[in-house]
Amino acid sequence: MSGKRSLINHHMRQLLDQHSVDEFSQRLQLDTEDLPRALPATAKCTAGRADKLWTRLNAPEAVRETLLDPTTRDQIESYSGNIENCIGSVNVPVGVVGPLRVRGFFAHGDYPVPLATSEAALVASYHRGARLISAAGGARSVLLNQAVTRSPAFAFRDMIEAGRFIAWISEQFDHLCARANATTSHGELLDMSITAEGNHVYLNFEFSTGDASGQNMVTIATQHAFEYILEHSPIAPQEAYVEGNLSGDKKASAQAFTTVRGKKVSAEVIIPADLLEKHVHATPQQLVDYWRMSAVGGVLSGTIGVHGHFANGLAALYIATGQDAACVAESAVGVTRFETTDDGSLYAAVTLPGIMVGTVGGGTGLPSQRACLELMGLSGAGKSGALAEVTGALLLGGEISIIAALAAGHFTRAHRKLAR
Repeated sequence: MSGKRSLINHHMRQLLDQHSVDEFSQRLQLDTEDLPRALPATAKCTAGRADKLWTRLNAPEAVRETLLDPTTRDQIESYSGNIENCIGSVNVPVGVVGPLRVRGFFAHGDYPVPLATSEAALVASYHRGARLISAAGGARSVLLNQAVTRSPAFAFRDMIEAGRFIAWISEQFDHLCARANATTSHGELLDMSITAEGNHVYLNFEFSTGDASGQNMVTIATQHAFEYILEHSPIAPQEAYVEGNLSGDKKASAQAFTTVRGKKVSAEVIIPADLLEKHVHATPQQLVDYWRMSAVGGVLSGTIGVHGHFANGLAALYIATGQDAACVAESAVGVTRFETTDDGSLYAAVTLPGIMVGTVGGGTGLPSQRACLELMGLSGAGKSGALAEVTGALLLGGEISIIAALAAGHFTRAHRKLAR
């Protein structure tokens, strides 16, 4: 246990008010007696298999009827390939913001953006930011780069062996591409970096993934390249792993922050002072002053990048549109910047190097999630670039809205009003 003495003492007093140290020690003893039978594992989703699981769970009928409601029962087979041991679905409220005007390389239109959340005030805040951006003529939002990475790792007896392996692997890129690219018609191995640490060697493969977010795609492609390495390397590694945790998968990393993992997007807007006052009741200078102090606060806390609340909009959009929600951990990294222009307007920009979104594959084909993408006109092939640019513009609106609320002293009042 670590932490402040006063907090630890407070916590321990609360615990010891309930039980003695000996009683807690007894409660923490492990045993294998009277273990419950494990639930049968199944990857196929059918109403019949769900019923069998519910029978084993012996749960109240009301719980079963809520999770395995008639709509879910009717469409449960469409969940196969997305979940295992399926017993139903969870309904999350979906709100809509906008329409949000976006001008980008791929996105060019006015987009109603669905957000799935149970957090009061979130949709209201993003809606306010979206309306303000649209009133200012829209946000420029540009997809700057895209790549998804996977990082095989190899351990050798010593640095001499590791060095020989590096000399060999640096000449094998064409062969690795042939193996990896044969697994998919949508993605392509673009590049490879090499990192040595003592007798360990990490490779970081960078793939394009078409319109898919691409996590599974790059894993399968990397496995084939990995097998080529094990078959042909003149230096046999003592240990080898298809993923060595260098890729930044589902975690914030300085590497992704300075390069790209997923889709790198930058979005900007210029908002005249009178328009800002009308929509958020704050001045450009108020927002800039708050942004400056919050940026320093972020640095003092050790954040990777500086922003207000990227995770809020990303999580709600990811759940609504069938993205991998766990990727919010890496996608919610980036920079927000506010300045005043020569004419006294507000210049606002966000840059995110790791937006993990797709419009095909994964959860994007599930009925509700596909409907949310169709609402934006962004379902299917050829739309992932536009979705990334809309995401950047959405997060820009969210940053303007929350920083305006904090700068003008409206933040607590809004939550008190909407969260009751």
